[in-house]
Amino acid sequence: MTTYSDFPAELLTERLRLRRWKPSDAEEHRGLWTERDPRAAHRIDADGRPTVEEMREWLEANPLGTEPGLGLLPIERRDTGEFVGYCGLTVGEGSFDEPEIAYELARRAHGHGYATEAGRAVVEAAEATGRRRLWATVREWNAPSFRVLEKLGFHRSDRVTEDPERGDLIWMTRELGQPTE
Repeated sequence: MTTYSDFPAELLTERLRLRRWKPSDAEEHRGLWTERDPRAAHRIDADGRPTVEEMREWLEANPLGTEPGLGLLPIERRDTGEFVGYCGLTVGEGSFDEPEIAYELARRAHGHGYATEAGRAVVEAAEATGRRRLWATVREWNAPSFRVLEKLGFHRSDRVTEDPERGDLIWMTRELGQPTE
């Protein structure tokens, strides 16, 4: 089994700080779920669940990003401390050796380049863990995510997971050790 360095607990970019989750992030994290496209998985259900309190309990019991070598980190603006989303590495549809980059931003944060900026920091950190390849899975209808991934040096693989209900899942990949745009 290959051993990887731990994924950093904090990443800093010019405008952003990616850090570990705190229980106080539950309300903002739940807010992301309320904004998701109706075709996305993990949305707030008809009964309003998960609630903020349920998300807080979940963050306390299973903080995201605690698996060695991986991590989903909240993104906040360095100038204001405003929570704008999250970005990091997860097994997701990938594997521990070739994890998936994942990111999600609040709608108010779209169009400012935050996903690309955070994604670049995560790709560099992933390379520093010793990883050789990253994956990303994107629903065929999610054009903004495709643009971010292309800026990060990802390209479409030949792999597609068909899903007529929510839209096909397109597998993107990036070899590490190669420059981004």
